[in-house]
Amino acid sequence: MTLPTWSFADDELNLYSARKEELIKPLLDRFTEQTGIKVNLVTADAAALLQRLQSEGINSPADLLLTVDAGNLHRAKEAGVTQPFESAQLAEVIPENYRDPEGHWVALSLRARPILYAKDRVDPARLSTYEALTDAEWRRKICVRSSDNIYNQSMVSAMIATLGVEQTEAWARGLVANLARPPQGGDRDQIKAAAAGQCDIAIANTYYLAGMLGSNDPTEREAAEHIAVFWPNQADRGVHINASGAALTKSATNRAAAEQLVEFLANPESQQWYAQVNGEFPVRADVPISETLAAWGPFKADAINLDQLGVYNAEAVRLMDRAGWR
Repeated sequence: MTLPTWSFADDELNLYSARKEELIKPLLDRFTEQTGIKVNLVTADAAALLQRLQSEGINSPADLLLTVDAGNLHRAKEAGVTQPFESAQLAEVIPENYRDPEGHWVALSLRARPILYAKDRVDPARLSTYEALTDAEWRRKICVRSSDNIYNQSMVSAMIATLGVEQTEAWARGLVANLARPPQGGDRDQIKAAAAGQCDIAIANTYYLAGMLGSNDPTEREAAEHIAVFWPNQADRGVHINASGAALTKSATNRAAAEQLVEFLANPESQQWYAQVNGEFPVRADVPISETLAAWGPFKADAINLDQLGVYNAEAVRLMDRAGWR
């Protein structure tokens, strides 16, 4: 990672971001244009940033942590590297279930993890819920990435919060029995495998599909065009939702500027940029989504508080291991 020249001036703030630079830098530049506040940026994966914050302790120069997955936000809170903050503006526009109950973090964009299916081989009328993916008709027809992936861990955590450990473990065992191949690769690889006929169904985040549909790589676009989105569990709890979000670090020396940046990232202009460029859903209901996302139709989202994805993470990991999800 590239280390900036750290500053502790009132007109600068230091940001640790697990989002790739190209997916956040344009918004940071816009923030600087509007406020005059310079943002010094360090990017790395979520685990590396958490480890760094823990190692630096109260002497960390970071004012703000921006990371993906509510499970990672919860880990940062549990590690003691964040602190609560209050913003009436954020409380007004971000739903309560997308904010930490103790004020340590707020979601800034949403990502859905539905069922993706091969258009030429699956009749969507045969699909209904995540639970139904354990039915015999899907034997050796499902692709999903490994259990060490935080997105899958959070999906299982959400199921534990709603269904309990016993029912969720039975589901996980049934899902493993229906896998077309051992888990391998990322979400794009699951989509490509379904398009290539290695499986009929993939479980993946929709922004990967959106990215493939808009890719400069014709092979990625072609693969994505063979895949459709099905929103599961619409008659009960809704499709699994996760988020990217921000947390104020415990060591923050420019708290006011950090809070101002979070409020900026939640404004309509920034939220619409997320939807158009990143293929994610706005955390605000009053912001329009892109044509690509709108084409998949409306859906009911799981309404549990996203902190539950972190609360049950350790249990989810143990459960997936017992179920043989590698």
